[in-house]
Amino acid sequence: MDWQIEFYEFISGEKPVFEFIKNLPTKDKAKVYYELELLEEYGVQLGPPRAIKIEGERYKGLWKLRIRFGSNSYRIFYFLYTRKLFVLLHANIKKKNKTDKNDLEISRKRMLDYKERFK
Repeated sequence: MDWQIEFYEFISGEKPVFEFIKNLPTKDKAKVYYELELLEEYGVQLGPPRAIKIEGERYKGLWKLRIRFGSNSYRIFYFLYTRKLFVLLHANIKKKNKTDKNDLEISRKRMLDYKERFK
């Protein structure tokens, strides 16, 4: 695996995406970790329909990983920090056809925070 994944971490030590995954049902959790392994293996080559680049200048650099398991659809928002490091920023259960702007804003804020703290 040439690519690495890191969980965004608040200064307090909380890792929101890690906590989100940890609280999923066992089979859903296994599916999410499988998809993250694919992201580690294929990196930016993973592409649609799994990995989607977020459109718009405001969200430049943000991606979402689309995960479907049974009747549940999950989204993990992330960005490429260095050539081979993805940072997982935010996760949710998809409830609408369109990506919620609030999810994008949370992801953007965390991305900017991460870049500022680890420049």
